[in-house]
Amino acid sequence: MAFLSIFLLRIIGTFQKDEELILISKELRAKEKELKLRDEAQNRRDIDLKVREEEQKNLELKEKRRKERTLKIIKEEEEKQKQLEYIKIKEWEEKFDREQKAKEHRENLREERLRQRELEKLQSFEKKETNVDKNFSSGLEKFKVDVTKEN
Repeated sequence: MAFLSIFLLRIIGTFQKDEELILISKELRAKEKELKLRDEAQNRRDIDLKVREEEQKNLELKEKRRKERTLKIIKEEEEKQKQLEYIKIKEWEEKFDREQKAKEHRENLREERLRQRELEKLQSFEKKETNVDKNFSSGLEKFKVDVTKEN
C-alpha cells in the first residue's frame, strides 16, 4: 500500500505540477495578451502623435507660405509706390524745367521788346533832333545878318 500511496502522491504531485504549469501558462498567455494590447495601444498613440505632428508641420508650412506671399505682395506694392513717386518727381521736374524755360523765354522777349522800344525812342529822338538841327540851320540861313555892321 505504501507503494500505491507513494504512487498516488507522485501522480497527485505531478497532477498538481501540471495544474500549476497550466495556471502559469494561462497567466503567461494573459500577460502576453496584456503586453500585446499595451504594445498595440502604444503603437496607436505613436501613430496618432506622428499624424498630429505631420498635420502641425503642414499647418506651419501653409502659414509660412501665406506669410511669404503676403510679404511679397507688400514689397511689390511698396516698389510700385516708389516707382510712382519717382515718376511723379520726374514729371514735376520736367514740368518745372519747362515752366522755367518758358519764363526765361518770356523774360527774354520782354527784354527784347524793351530794347526795341528804347531803340525806337532813340531813333525817334534822333529824327526829331536832326529835324530840329535842319530847321535851326535853315532858320539861321533865312536870318540875314548884316556882316558889314559892327555891333
